[in-house]
Amino acid sequence: MKKANKYNFQNWVVLCMAFFFLAFTSDKISPRLQQKLESAVQTTFEVEDFELQPMNVDLGEDSLFKILLQNEILGYAYLGKAPSMKDIFDYVVLFNPDLSVKKTKVLIYRENHGRQIGSQRWLKQFIGKTSENSLEYGTDIDAISGATISAKSMTKAVNGVLEKMKLLQANNNI
Repeated sequence: MKKANKYNFQNWVVLCMAFFFLAFTSDKISPRLQQKLESAVQTTFEVEDFELQPMNVDLGEDSLFKILLQNEILGYAYLGKAPSMKDIFDYVVLFNPDLSVKKTKVLIYRENHGRQIGSQRWLKQFIGKTSENSLEYGTDIDAISGATISAKSMTKAVNGVLEKMKLLQANNNI
């Protein structure tokens, strides 16, 4: 009887641990972030009914989606996180089907300082960039007074996204 109880307890512990780890490794994004992502796609691609299809590629904590309209590819959405001065911010890079940047947008910024990187006036510098471009903050991308850390971080993030897209394309994942 003791042996059966021991196995039941072990099975219960393993089951609890599995649920615990699955809860912290979920690939789901928050409803607020999902809503902001969908809004960015709607306004950028000027569509109402579209599908965000998650792509099964390993990007760590980041996510890549195909943007589909009636089973035709409108573009791609790369959802990522980047560090600001004391926290992180969520951003999206929206791509045309040819993998040129259609738009970049800061979706959730969690600090009061450095919010200037969310302005479309600054973010429009990334439009049209491709994996052939190497972006350097202060040279290719204008500096922002008061948002130096976040602006450098966003520039570095977009550079990284462009490199990842180049690799995905080279490996026929896109």
